[in-house]
Amino acid sequence: MDRHEVLIIGGGAAGIATAASLLAREPGLDIAIVDPADVHYYQPGWTLVGAGVFDSAQTARTMASVIPRGVKWIKAAVAAFAPERNAVILDGFRMVCYGQLVLCPGLKLDWNAIDGLPATLGSNGVTSNYLVHLAPYTWQLVRSLRAGQAIFTQPPAPIKCAGAPQKALYLSADHWKRSGVAGQVRVDFCSAAPVLFGVPAYVPALMEYVNGYGIGLHLGHTLSAVDGPARRATFTRANADGAKETVTRSFDLLHVVPPQMAPDFVRVSPLADTAGWIDVDPATLRHKQWANIHALGDAINSGNAKTAAAARKQAPVVAHNVLAALGKAAGVARYDGYGACPLTVERGKVVLAEFSYGGKLAPSFPSWLIDGTRPSRLAWLLKERILPPLYWHAMLKGREWLARPALEDA
Repeated sequence: MDRHEVLIIGGGAAGIATAASLLAREPGLDIAIVDPADVHYYQPGWTLVGAGVFDSAQTARTMASVIPRGVKWIKAAVAAFAPERNAVILDGFRMVCYGQLVLCPGLKLDWNAIDGLPATLGSNGVTSNYLVHLAPYTWQLVRSLRAGQAIFTQPPAPIKCAGAPQKALYLSADHWKRSGVAGQVRVDFCSAAPVLFGVPAYVPALMEYVNGYGIGLHLGHTLSAVDGPARRATFTRANADGAKETVTRSFDLLHVVPPQMAPDFVRVSPLADTAGWIDVDPATLRHKQWANIHALGDAINSGNAKTAAAARKQAPVVAHNVLAALGKAAGVARYDGYGACPLTVERGKVVLAEFSYGGKLAPSFPSWLIDGTRPSRLAWLLKERILPPLYWHAMLKGREWLARPALEDA
């Protein structure tokens, strides 16, 4: 039976960054990462693939190339957890034991929750930047649409990168405006959310773009069914009296973001809360019941935005607290809920939303350099040119630029 001092579930942004941060603090630590995937993706880049800015190949590396040297890769899927035995059960009933467990398995995209969607996704004008192989199809549809109806959707929260549905919306509308066909393409944004964006300080700038592009804003609309061949999308909305009704809209282009949840093996485990998310202390990211389990990334129940920027701040916190639990570090690291969402409001400009728990603004730069509440060309440069190499060569290598946590006494 295998046993490792630290076992990490998930080889995405959070898992690789945590392993790298652990090794930066404690070289030679016995770490294993469990993940069945062959490819690691820079998912924030998929929005730019869908806008023709990036090629999808730019967002991919082999998993073997990003796992830190000295970390064992267990290429398998998780079947269940046995925390009372300090063990994880993999497919095939293989058991791996641990001293410390770090959970960052990511999210499950529930395409089947929308009736008719799986059968038409990737055809009939139905696309999604949430799948790497469909982001190029988004750009193909945007380029080819010269007249007609485009609909962009957003499901109920929580979802990863809650700004991503709007990023696709704005970049597409910007292309049609620059191409001189904005008057012929009708654009609607149908969001299940009650507001355009959850942090009020950023809404005025976003509304300027909604109005400037002539976007029809339909809040409280949840996509429930898609008929691809007929090019019709059905939404459920709640009326003022609480009664629900359905609204059907025709489309030529439909960009779908599916409902999202924790993976099945998490939701049915003793590590999940009643809603199915990993139950952690929002500051220390330690599991509320099991002291030798920490978690980070998209599957935890803390109230932060589910973004790569959040994982970048969480990974050093978890790394320190895991080492403290092993008796190899002193003090407690705390996460403040930081998350960032570079909202690409047009090609060449970004509204850089940065905030912590409770929607408190948490800018990384002085306002004279980048005012996050206003569109900025410098923030676009950050999104397009700086953040991708920062991801590959800093975050995934344990270099904690603007991410090293403050420590408190235990």
